[in-house]
Amino acid sequence: MSAGLTTQTELRLAKRMARLGTETAFETLAKARALEAQGKEIVHLEIGEPDFDTPANVIDAGVKAMRGGWTHYTPSAGLPDLREAIAEDVSRSRKVKVAPEEVVVVPGGKPTIYFTFTALVEEGDEVIYPNPGFPIYESLINFTGAKPVPLHLREENEFRLDINELADKITDRTKLIVINSPHNPTGGVLTEQDIRDIAAAIGDRDVMVLSDEIYSRLIFEGQHHSLMSLDGWKDRVIMLDGFSKTFAMTGWRLGYGVMRKDLAAYFGRLMTNVNSCSAGFTQVAGIEAVRGDQSSVTHMCQQFKLRRDRFIAGLNKISGFSCRLPHGAFYAFPNISRTGWTSKKLAEALLEQAGVACLSGAAFGQYGEGYLRFSIANSLENLEKALQRIEAWTKKNL
Repeated sequence: MSAGLTTQTELRLAKRMARLGTETAFETLAKARALEAQGKEIVHLEIGEPDFDTPANVIDAGVKAMRGGWTHYTPSAGLPDLREAIAEDVSRSRKVKVAPEEVVVVPGGKPTIYFTFTALVEEGDEVIYPNPGFPIYESLINFTGAKPVPLHLREENEFRLDINELADKITDRTKLIVINSPHNPTGGVLTEQDIRDIAAAIGDRDVMVLSDEIYSRLIFEGQHHSLMSLDGWKDRVIMLDGFSKTFAMTGWRLGYGVMRKDLAAYFGRLMTNVNSCSAGFTQVAGIEAVRGDQSSVTHMCQQFKLRRDRFIAGLNKISGFSCRLPHGAFYAFPNISRTGWTSKKLAEALLEQAGVACLSGAAFGQYGEGYLRFSIANSLENLEKALQRIEAWTKKNL
């Protein structure tokens, strides 16, 4: 072989890569875009992203920050002013004193999940997590070599966890429990009694809890309850929240974790190794989001509630579909078992034949089979169009 010529070698991935899952929403979005490129009109109800624009005051703050020089490295754990603003906000909303040193700012919601598993979970540990649930939980449990222990969320319990089942699943090997409220994909919301029962089930065991509260401001009935609010529990909880859903800032990539100070120091070190830092101008915009006018959040939540009411009522009129009323987030999770179709096949058919993009419930775990997930983060006009297309398809095919 002459010098300078190279041959393509076999890609030899680390074994752990075979255990890494994905998020089906982005795969479905790609398929939907490909169909649109062929001239087909698609109603997008697959991606969990607010369709509203980022509030103008937040955009103005970000633009001003960019023009003002906030385009360089920042401290790995976040700007001190943003950490302070978040600490004040969480102290007020969760009714527990939080210090800025207990806040770590990260680019989005997922890093807090990843850092939690990386910092706390060893190979062979057991992690209890909601199923159906956000698919990244199970993906990262497998990736770390831990044992996934799914906690079945049942429709008859409004997709809230069964406390007795949780208690039965906790063993001496349980290292971490994941809870998510309001819940993706079902819209279930844990009650105050649920939170107290979770604390009682765990008791004094040496178990940490990752509490994913990214939809905490999007609740339609009642109010949000956090495990970290209970006396003695703040140091046992890693609370995940962020700006993507609340302030329609998905593309800004800004989230945060709240945790005990000693663990926060390790999260900061992980940030140094993985991301260096979150973007400075994004963080300045985040300060305005937290401390500025909140009317856009109220408006967005009201609109999601209106859409929820209309869309769920419409789904329940379609043959083979049955949907409980979600109490938070912006998803509908109808039971489609009476259609006789599997979740994946029905989702594919609705996309390709009806022009409605949604997700198979099975994409959220084994107990999601028999359901579909629709994002209601779209206009009433498009939601009505989707309902008409689904109904027309069912009349022709069921």
